[in-house]
Amino acid sequence: MHQSKPSTTLAPPPAGPSAGSLPGAPAEPAGSVSGLGLYDAALDAALGALREEGRYRVFVDIERRSGAYPEAVHHGASLQDIVVWCSNDYLGMGQHPAVIEAMHEALDRVGAGSGGTRNISGTTHYHVLLERELADLHGKEAALLFTSGFISNDATLSTLARILPDCVMISDELNHASMIEGIRRGRGPKRIFRHNDLADLERLLAELPLDQPKIVAFESCYSMEGDFSPIGDLCDLAHRYNALTYLDEVHAVGLYGARGGGVAERDGVMHKVDIIEGTLAKAFGVMGGYITGSARLIDVVRSYAPGFIFTTSLSPVLCAGALASVRHLKQSGEERARQQANAAALKAALRRANLPLMPSESHIVPLLVGDPVLCKQVADELLERHRIYVQPINYPTVPRGTERLRFTPGPHHGEARIAHLVGALEAVWTRLKLRRAA
Repeated sequence: MHQSKPSTTLAPPPAGPSAGSLPGAPAEPAGSVSGLGLYDAALDAALGALREEGRYRVFVDIERRSGAYPEAVHHGASLQDIVVWCSNDYLGMGQHPAVIEAMHEALDRVGAGSGGTRNISGTTHYHVLLERELADLHGKEAALLFTSGFISNDATLSTLARILPDCVMISDELNHASMIEGIRRGRGPKRIFRHNDLADLERLLAELPLDQPKIVAFESCYSMEGDFSPIGDLCDLAHRYNALTYLDEVHAVGLYGARGGGVAERDGVMHKVDIIEGTLAKAFGVMGGYITGSARLIDVVRSYAPGFIFTTSLSPVLCAGALASVRHLKQSGEERARQQANAAALKAALRRANLPLMPSESHIVPLLVGDPVLCKQVADELLERHRIYVQPINYPTVPRGTERLRFTPGPHHGEARIAHLVGALEAVWTRLKLRRAA
């Protein structure tokens, strides 16, 4: 039975003496502000700016139901059954029986934690097996695990920028924040090329000495635009100018290719990519990030990257679940096929309803709103009136004026849920008098 959620409002701290009134403490100057109150105005101004722009982020409190993906419970004013339409657990592998069984078995066998950093006591046999499986998935000599996809990009790119003398990082303009942060922290020279623009990339490469170290960094599937990069052509061009290639396959591993190796596998060009980075937290449904490449390169990152060296390693329970997921998706294309079919069906239904579907080649289904306040209002109405959960996507994740809803249909959404979603969107679009498709 659903019941009201108890209040979680925190009580104010008990009154007590200020620091200046404690025995032996110096008296506060007249008009001074004690404690963190000195900074409150600046903190409030920062939050107020986000609220004024309609960009203040509100996290929806949900509880997924094991075995019932994509259903969940929303912990709002009251408990409410909802359907999740924005999860990056693209294939529902986070609730796959093989994954859950593997995690239970590992928990019973070795316990919860890893025991430390990898170089002290946190390398377990689960880590070793998973790295071997990931290297095989991408046809590389070796792999290295990180605690997240963000950290794998950040740590690897910043480390290579420091290790390779005067290395120039050349980045696609739509690369993820984790890649941008890694390049920034490397503190080396950088260039930005127009999205998927081979001519612009060649212009930048031609300006640099042929013998100067350089890395061309790009993604295979861009998660907000839903488009693919021309991986093979980008690699051929980069190698012509003696550049290494760094490919982020985060939104494609598990989803594309005969064994789930990503878009590079689908396109038959994995061998052209020098470094492939991926995640275990999206299509594989668990948690963690990784890179794959030559044994020498992996050894350098392992030996020099602070983001790897000085952090506790992934729990072996997570590694066991990810290992089971990778192995399953190498053998089974059923989840991928059903997901692609549902993505195509949703796109077709949105077009029939004359809703402003943005161009997308992939499983990502973006719907344009174009205003941050309206985008949040649409998402709120879908949740409160129609029990549909989708998060608004605003700046800086996407450019201003392109605020959108980003739907990620999975293999379990199906015709009935698609029809319910499109009907709800039509109702909200009509009620709020939003722009339809041209």
